Amino acid sequence: MQTLALDATARRRADWSTISLIGLAHGTSHFFHLLLPPLFPVFAREFGLSWTEMGLLVTVFYAVSGIGQALSGFWVDRYGARPALMVAMLLFAAGALAAGLAQGYGGLILAASLAGLGNAPMHPADFSVLNQRVAPNRLGHAYSVHGISGNLGWSLMPVLALAVLGAGLHWRWVYACAAAVALGVLGLLWWHSDRLALVPAHRQRAQDDDHALAFLRLPAVWLCFSFFLFTTAALAALQSFAPAALAALHGVDAATLSLVVTAYMLCGALGMLLGGFWVARSQRLERNIALALAAAMGLLLLATLPGLNVGMAATLVAVTGIGTGLAGPSRDLLVKQAAPAGATGRVYGAVYSGLDIGFSLAAPLAGLLLDAGWPRGVFWLAAAALGLALLAAQAVVWASARRSALG
Repeated sequence: MQTLALDATARRRADWSTISLIGLAHGTSHFFHLLLPPLFPVFAREFGLSWTEMGLLVTVFYAVSGIGQALSGFWVDRYGARPALMVAMLLFAAGALAAGLAQGYGGLILAASLAGLGNAPMHPADFSVLNQRVAPNRLGHAYSVHGISGNLGWSLMPVLALAVLGAGLHWRWVYACAAAVALGVLGLLWWHSDRLALVPAHRQRAQDDDHALAFLRLPAVWLCFSFFLFTTAALAALQSFAPAALAALHGVDAATLSLVVTAYMLCGALGMLLGGFWVARSQRLERNIALALAAAMGLLLLATLPGLNVGMAATLVAVTGIGTGLAGPSRDLLVKQAAPAGATGRVYGAVYSGLDIGFSLAAPLAGLLLDAGWPRGVFWLAAAALGLALLAAQAVVWASARRSALG
């Protein structure tokens, strides 16, 4: 009995070690999602860029990431996650250095491209490690930590930018610090790389080579893709332009609202923490997602009502993050259920490329709305996208159930 207890304790420690490392890597990738947006007001002044041009920088990041993510899933399935994660950190560091050395729009495009390439393998690698190395009874919490770490990463980049600029340092020092973050995480992943080892899929099932693209025929995979596209279209609009939109609506300086994105991400992290327990208690994934996203939609629409003061509107936008966060663990488990055996990396790569496409399409659209003098439209765009995501989640469950019924 004592040996069994020791084995269980050792397994729990190993699981949480892996979960922590993947959480750190995922948080770092989300930190670099916001490599450029917190300094958009600086770039507008320094390089004379419009909001639309800056929205296109977000498009470049996510277009590169989306194409790379769909392809990297195949690579992760065959060769494992460790090398993909190491290269990603090097590319993040290179992207930060390119941003710090940029002399104009071209330099910022290079920075966005390098960071997007670094982001490409993250989700296929992360979920392949978690799904293979973590015990099933801890997967809900693993997905919760994964989501929370992402939101914390998003919340920290604006804080770093504000701290560096508030200390009176040149904006280029923000990117020197960001490069140091990526290299520090690379060192930790290298030191504990044994916790990231996978058995490559081609050793488990050689026949996968003959059916590498079979998963693309599954309707549930494409519905998951559309779900990610719509949820992240909403996130892109808020993450990139919520402070500027609130500032335009209420006639205040955008700099005073820069931390609304951080507050939104912290609320999202709280939602994901709660969502990890929620998904463990309820197997009605589509109902969880519907309730959470409907609440988020309602809060966004309330934030645009005439007569609200800026503090109340900003609070409503921030609290919206709880709703989207609650849906996170249910969403990730939904994708796992839709993935056929031996194709985890490929499915997550394809599905999460919807995340990148959602960002790449929505950010310039939100920028156009701001340039056109319609800041309220940024929040309406986000609410509409969440409504479409809610419908897509219901369809995923229907498609997965139909596949099971047909054997």
